[in-house]
Amino acid sequence: MNSRERLIATLTGKPVDRVPVNFYEVGGFKVDPDDPDPFNVYNGPTWRPLLDLAEHKTDLLRMRGPKLAPAPGSRKDEFFTTETTVENGSRFTRTTVRTKNRTLTSTVRRDPEVDTEWEIEHLLKDMDDLKAYLSLPDEALDEDADVSELQPEEALVGDRGLVMISTPDPICLAAALFSLDTYILTAFSEPELFHALLEKLARPLYKTTEQVAKACPGFLWRIFGPEYATEPYLPPQCFVDYVVRYTEPMVRIIQANGGWVRLHSHGRIRSALPHIVGMGVDATDPIEPSPQGDVDLAYVRREYGQDIALFGNLEISDIETLAPAEFEKVVAQSIEEGSRGTGRGFCLMPTAAPYGRVIGAHTMANYETMVRLTHAGA
Repeated sequence: MNSRERLIATLTGKPVDRVPVNFYEVGGFKVDPDDPDPFNVYNGPTWRPLLDLAEHKTDLLRMRGPKLAPAPGSRKDEFFTTETTVENGSRFTRTTVRTKNRTLTSTVRRDPEVDTEWEIEHLLKDMDDLKAYLSLPDEALDEDADVSELQPEEALVGDRGLVMISTPDPICLAAALFSLDTYILTAFSEPELFHALLEKLARPLYKTTEQVAKACPGFLWRIFGPEYATEPYLPPQCFVDYVVRYTEPMVRIIQANGGWVRLHSHGRIRSALPHIVGMGVDATDPIEPSPQGDVDLAYVRREYGQDIALFGNLEISDIETLAPAEFEKVVAQSIEEGSRGTGRGFCLMPTAAPYGRVIGAHTMANYETMVRLTHAGA
């Protein structure tokens, strides 16, 4: 059974020769270890063995997205400007949005030693900023999707796995406009304004989702963002109000074009799981163990494994900190719990990936354990 067949069988509840193993961002993100760019952490020499292991020994899920550009007739350039500079070795991206009566600014910092970004200034700082953003004409947010690279990527990965189209949902786009505390306050205490924001962001997102789904039927998709409406950030009803209402239409668009949907949500998902299943998604990830999550894998498999495929549930912190002998026990437990009994499939996968320049021997050994134990079941 090749990796493509194995992953499709996992998604559809068919028998597999072994539990698939995937390293999530490692082997998923598009990286070039030969690129000398100082912000490319993957050109560090200790990354190459891990990238090679993912490439040759795991069931690949290439995370890709369409290129988005202002649609013909878009008025984005009238309102949005972006400038990138390098200061004291760090890269800063500053966005300015000029509305009819207000100027909004945001700043993102990226450092050369870590593959992550920090939003050090959020675009919407108070309710007046939100109202100003809502005053933007819809044409300022209108985009078209270029899918020209997705089909060639699918051909390139071949029988080694699948291309997984990765997209935010409306709540992800909305929450990212605020600092976390301002987002929680707004979503909880200003539902009318927050719904208006979700609706404004959903319209262009639904359009591009349909463009991509029709052009690339039968692809696997990863939708991320629902964790913003899970506990402890917001009470359970908000998951219904802000995720089910606005994310389920994306699920329907994708599935109507023959695609599969994997819904991504970190953290505490116990109260959200009935709604995740109710949306009709095909899979969920990463099913974080305690204390980051509030359900164990055995519970999710028992209660929902007939309805959705499961991807998880190894914490990246365990990969980086547990001694190899202890980590082996964790991996064995995840494989046993995730594939226990009957139901749709399970794929062993971390919750995230290292983002520093150096991969230690300890971390590398634990990734090798994931491959060794899954392959031993073949």
